[in-house]
Amino acid sequence: MKNFVEELKWRGMIQDIMPGTEEKLMEGPTAAYVGIDPTADSLHIGHMVSIMILKHFQNCGHKPFALVGGATGMIGDPSMKSQERNLLDEETLAHNVACIKKQLSRFLDFDSDAENRAELVNNYDWMKDFSFLDFTRDIGKHITVNYMMAKDSVKKRLSSESREGMSFTEFTYQLLQGYDFLYLYQHKGCTLQMGGADQWGNITTGSELIRRTIGKEAYALTCPLITKADGGKFGKTEKGNIWLDPERTSPYQFYQFWLNVSDEDAKKYIKIFTMLEKEEIEAAIAKHEEAPHMRELQKLLAKEVTIMVHGEKEYENAVNASNILFGNATSEALKSLDEKTFLAVFDGVPTFEVSAEKFPLNIIELLSTETSIFPSKGECRKMIQANGVSINKDKVNDINAEIGEESFLDEKYILAQKGKKNYFIIKVVRAVN
Repeated sequence: MKNFVEELKWRGMIQDIMPGTEEKLMEGPTAAYVGIDPTADSLHIGHMVSIMILKHFQNCGHKPFALVGGATGMIGDPSMKSQERNLLDEETLAHNVACIKKQLSRFLDFDSDAENRAELVNNYDWMKDFSFLDFTRDIGKHITVNYMMAKDSVKKRLSSESREGMSFTEFTYQLLQGYDFLYLYQHKGCTLQMGGADQWGNITTGSELIRRTIGKEAYALTCPLITKADGGKFGKTEKGNIWLDPERTSPYQFYQFWLNVSDEDAKKYIKIFTMLEKEEIEAAIAKHEEAPHMRELQKLLAKEVTIMVHGEKEYENAVNASNILFGNATSEALKSLDEKTFLAVFDGVPTFEVSAEKFPLNIIELLSTETSIFPSKGECRKMIQANGVSINKDKVNDINAEIGEESFLDEKYILAQKGKKNYFIIKVVRAVN
């Protein structure tokens, strides 16, 4: 068996580990789980560290469980949060859980006949019929308030940093998460819980509950919370989270996120977010340092992560889309883009609307009268004659050229280019009957 802890160590993916964990894992195949918050119907890249830990765990011959918090998701995890979360209803949670399993299937083997195939479990299944009286009698008596109060997540919320304090609902969260560990230990043989560094308190409450209720040893391992070299929050952009759902974050935008990380972050992320072996990563980093301006490391990182999340075809589409903006792409490549990718590539480009009824239009009329891409017809004429105007990536050198429906991309857009770097979108507006 491959040494799981050693694998995580060289990748920089271990923050805290309970004594005896590595030895336990080397005894033979082990079952472990990671909890995933189902407050949205898509995971985002902030979840990917925990998912990659499960992927490595399975790759090393162990059995991974992904626990979606259908019950705890109704409460909200207080760990390192300054406010309570919104509570979700059963229907929303069921939808979110189904979507999350589909995304996890890109990383984990749920369907083979292997003994260590992954399983998805939902703590709502064992919590929904557990009465409050039974829970407080059977579980609550084993963990003291003093023990719970000593946790950093609780102390932070009760300190002067937070005026709102902490509700009883949130205070009980660590006990509920602790019970998950006990339940999975007893019913699924999970002897290890893993998660982000902010979960250490909740995870160790679970191992303590197991020790106090059934006298067994359970283990814990956490990974560091990922940061950016500049101190900014990982996975956040001006538009919010980078999601794994292509409807929320297009594969092109997803690819661009990884392509644009700093050199320092690329060296760290390629170890965490890919399955490449140590020798291959070290060779890639060495090659990158010889010519950092080529951004080969970022390209390799973006390729590996995009293929893993969205597949080879979407990766190729993302590369082609990038070349349209930054390379010498053809009109055929432009026409191959779907509308969402086209708009993502040219996000922020000045946009003009022209009625469909006005087409066909003379090129000069289109660019200087119907739009203000050029301030005057004379300037437009000169630029065309100087070979400096393109429509949909094709050069226009005839001042009498007519632009008609054959030039519409996706039946509603025209891409105009002035010089090398100035792009404009002309949106064709059709009358509503």
